[in-house]
Amino acid sequence: MKKLIIATRESKLAMWQAEHIQARLQEAHPDLEVIINSMTSKGDQILDTPLAKIGGKGLFTKELETSMLNGESHIAVHSLKDVPMEFPDGLKLAIITKRHDPRDALLSEKYASIEELPQKAVVGTTSLRRRMQILKIRPDLTIKNLRGNVNTRIRKLKEGQYDAIILASSGIKRLGLQEEIKYFTPISEELMIPAMGQAALGIEIVDTPEVASIIEVLRDEDATVETTIEREFVRVLEGGCQVPIGINAKLDGDNVNVQALVGLPDGEEIIYEKLTCNKNEYKTKGEELAKLFIERGAKKLLKRAEHIAMTEVF
Repeated sequence: MKKLIIATRESKLAMWQAEHIQARLQEAHPDLEVIINSMTSKGDQILDTPLAKIGGKGLFTKELETSMLNGESHIAVHSLKDVPMEFPDGLKLAIITKRHDPRDALLSEKYASIEELPQKAVVGTTSLRRRMQILKIRPDLTIKNLRGNVNTRIRKLKEGQYDAIILASSGIKRLGLQEEIKYFTPISEELMIPAMGQAALGIEIVDTPEVASIIEVLRDEDATVETTIEREFVRVLEGGCQVPIGINAKLDGDNVNVQALVGLPDGEEIIYEKLTCNKNEYKTKGEELAKLFIERGAKKLLKRAEHIAMTEVF
């Protein structure tokens, strides 16, 4: 193969991610021409409706997958937290790249932390997971939906539409936007459990040995261990972006520390578990943890959460 084409969304963060992968592949394969094929996804086009009401995370991947299935691209670079569990025939999630900071962050022009926010302060997020956890910490706050790319969300904050917004730390850092906001405060994973796969990139490919061989250099074993646990947990629970689920697995030597929660969007009812396992158990531990949650009533709770999200939140 002399040319490899990367499919990506056109947002600034998605382009940063694609260009990062392009540079790594060109460094590893000097004789390979690596080209970026950028496009706008349905999720980028519909900005006035929460994702849960228009189809969920697959809205950010469908156009890229169509490009690969039509022979227009060979791989797609995704934020792993946006990648669905199932893939069309002929495509597969082949590689997880090195993970960056998985924490969420509070951004504000006035307040340095969640604790400093005044009563009834307006906080922007459309993530049910973030909504659930911030209301668990501060039930007095007002949560207002927030859509758009990272730059658009920051602009809305600066315009005074929100007292604070919550975004992924990794996206802000990758775009170098920390200095754009007076207060950029990462939130500890103990206080706010991140989304499955947050801060890692997933490389989806046309399922051929040649393409798989070229991108093997991108694989990160630590991120693979951590995110496999997280994705298996969500897969077994059958949880998408319509329901509030947080899970974070973190390697510590030969062990992996895992914490997870599911609950209602208002944070009033939550199931939480944490455990430590050997990293050699990573392929089965996510499923085991999900089954423990199911025994505690997680599926019924998530059905209630989805109903509340559709009828009351959005």
